[in-house]
Amino acid sequence: MKANNITDKAHWDTYWKNYRYDKVPKKVVFSSFVPRLAKGKSFIEIGGFPGVHAAYFYQQGIREVAILDFHIDRPIVRGFEKVNGLPEGTIQCIESDFFAFKPEKKYDVVFSSGFIEHFEDTEDAIRRHVELLSNQGQLLILIPNFLGLNGSIQRRFDKANLESHNLKSMEIPRLKEIMQRFELRDISVDYLGKPMVWLEPTPENEKKRKWVKLLSYAIKLFPLKGKLLSPYIAIYARR
Repeated sequence: MKANNITDKAHWDTYWKNYRYDKVPKKVVFSSFVPRLAKGKSFIEIGGFPGVHAAYFYQQGIREVAILDFHIDRPIVRGFEKVNGLPEGTIQCIESDFFAFKPEKKYDVVFSSGFIEHFEDTEDAIRRHVELLSNQGQLLILIPNFLGLNGSIQRRFDKANLESHNLKSMEIPRLKEIMQRFELRDISVDYLGKPMVWLEPTPENEKKRKWVKLLSYAIKLFPLKGKLLSPYIAIYARR
């Protein structure tokens, strides 16, 4: 049987060594969904270390927040809570392989960002998100769009990063077809966010990131929504 994972734990160990995080963002690309999602009482992010989105939704009023990841450094999570004025232990940490995880409960909000595209079987990854939904549950999945300009940037300057993604998981017609297989309501699959390009914050990309950031500022002058320039795809649905 073909392995589902495109990346391994060593990949993510290296990634988090280079990642920079401190404050919970005041603005998020998925802000249009927040009023609906914030009505939930419980939240889980799949692949959620170090807890940025969990902390964000806690600040939005959801008091039970959790992250599930196979890489969780708890002292970093606790430090992140302290920096952002959250009570210690606010972010529940579930260290597990998502595809082996046996949930003990369901959640009102099931969220992931930059997760499902790292696996070969997109439908299975989405199905496991759906299985975590409570009777009133809402689902929001964010996927980077590498089928347009941003993908060309990755291919030219960081091919290894591009190859850690399943580009077929970014095909909107395919995602819509998958979502219709679940008994969910208000399903939407669409591009999201103002035009943007980026490179991951690795030492090899340090110099290249400066001009890529300038390019990102420039293309914001062309607020076109679609495959070419939109940075993300958002999947939303509810029970």
